Amino acid sequence: MLRSIGLICGLLLACHSNAQGFKFPSEQEEQQRAQAEEKAREDKLRALLATPCRSNLKQKKIMVLIAERRNGLLMTRQSGYGAHVEAINHGLRKLGLKTYTQEQIRQQIAQAEVDAYFKNDPDAALSASKRLAASYVLRGVIETEANQNPIIPVNQINVDMQFTLSGADGRTIAETSKSNASGAGANVHGATLELVKESGEEVIAELYSSYCKKAGATR
Repeated sequence: MLRSIGLICGLLLACHSNAQGFKFPSEQEEQQRAQAEEKAREDKLRALLATPCRSNLKQKKIMVLIAERRNGLLMTRQSGYGAHVEAINHGLRKLGLKTYTQEQIRQQIAQAEVDAYFKNDPDAALSASKRLAASYVLRGVIETEANQNPIIPVNQINVDMQFTLSGADGRTIAETSKSNASGAGANVHGATLELVKESGEEVIAELYSSYCKKAGATR
């Protein structure tokens, strides 16, 4: 009995000692952590964007396409994603790469051919790329899931975006992905656009580095 009491007292003292040793990070510590994370992000971006890129690669044109997977169905009609495409185009052009406007794609590529890019139909996709004279295709697939936040009573949208850069022949050059959760209620479209804008710099830097390394090595 005395031995059991001694063990219990020892455990209580250990817990008390651990509790005294624990403390929440101060505001200054949180600020320093945030600054360190931002510096690491900036260093990573600089390293990616410093990748040498041959001038002839910068003359090749990239076609950007966006689709959305919702409830298992893939929606590929481009008219609903003009702002998403333009946000990506803007970032690529800032790096000296050439892209197509959504209007140029609409005039040259039929909807069935846009579908071919997302259904991995290489023959139809290659035919469309030749007609538009596109050397590379950047596909973004958005997946969304709406549910209620378990902590606060608001609707939450989980957004995942997968990006694949491939040659006109279907050869994969680079892949990257980004995820985010937004308390945007039912505004799925706005949540996905916000994710593109927030993560666009990192996504484009990763794709640019892979593009300059891998496309340059095989062309």
